Amino acid sequence: MSFIKTTEQDSKYNHLEKMNTRELLENINNEDKTVPLAVEKALPQIEMLVDQVVSKLSNGGRLFYIGAGTSGRLGILDASECPPTFGVSPELVIGIIAGGDNAIRNAVENAEDSTNQGWEDLKKFEISSKDIVIGIAASGTTPYVISALENCNANNIVTGSISCNLNSPLSQAAQFPIEVIVGPEFVTGSSRMKAGTAQKLVLNMITTSSMIKLGRIKGNKMVDMQLSNNKLVNRGTKMIMSELNLPETEAKQLLQKYKNVRLAIQNYNNGKQ
Repeated sequence: MSFIKTTEQDSKYNHLEKMNTRELLENINNEDKTVPLAVEKALPQIEMLVDQVVSKLSNGGRLFYIGAGTSGRLGILDASECPPTFGVSPELVIGIIAGGDNAIRNAVENAEDSTNQGWEDLKKFEISSKDIVIGIAASGTTPYVISALENCNANNIVTGSISCNLNSPLSQAAQFPIEVIVGPEFVTGSSRMKAGTAQKLVLNMITTSSMIKLGRIKGNKMVDMQLSNNKLVNRGTKMIMSELNLPETEAKQLLQKYKNVRLAIQNYNNGKQ
């Protein structure tokens, strides 16, 4: 199978420095509009990977994202949003980036080029065949990520990937690859743009659909969210008011007592007010 790195191909736009602000914004926006359509074409691949994630998490496993640069940061972002959104343990979805925590804010020279550090970073979490690992790399050529998946495969750990080139080395290393072909970037090679947006959309799909299938959403509400600020307390109160047809004062008292929307509703329905 041929491999063409379309994420690195020359932009169809040129002389960007001569464009006025409105022209720049319109052209960036026009390119961004193509991303959801590219994601749509990958839905069958996303579906297969989500089913694997749900199976592993249902049986006591964990989901790992591993990437470098923008891709690694996006994985960490998605993982970090799961506990407050779905009320799960921070140890259920884990993001790993080449270069360690320092790389979240700063570029770490040559970190993505290592062919053994990805697996070493995964081993720190005592990873096992109960878990699932998704490698993220826009180009699909990042050695740190590819070697991590190859080692996972050798250790009977299910692997998936998210990349933006067709038939990339990363896709070939993954058991369940996702390829979102967004084409050349507005700024040539700047894969933090369309490719990054595509990866974020896919990550949203993976965790959101997985958590729904794991029972972490009731109706369309985040009943297990962490009540970490006044906005979320008010949102939780309104959920209880709507679900139980209670006045605000009583709903808020229930929420304050049980510290969780789901528990407040369950206990009320079981007569434990």
